[in-house]
Amino acid sequence: MASPQPTGKQFVNLAATDAGPRVSRIRRDPPPVIKAPVVIDVAEREQWAVVFGVLTFALAIFVIIVAFAIYAGWSPAQYTIEA
Repeated sequence: MASPQPTGKQFVNLAATDAGPRVSRIRRDPPPVIKAPVVIDVAEREQWAVVFGVLTFALAIFVIIVAFAIYAGWSPAQYTIEA
């Protein structure tokens, strides 16, 4: 069997020091701040979905009615408003 080669370095005994092991002197950035997760209220999310759906449907109906009216020859310029 082979025996390990002798080295000129002394072994480090960490238990022999009074202050304990050495503290690293490498400067590091502090750990990033962990953001708290945003809690989403399911009822509020559904309410916004309903509002968005109703407005989208109303806009679609309005566009269809105006497109059909323009196709039929109607124009708002035909009317005069007097105050």
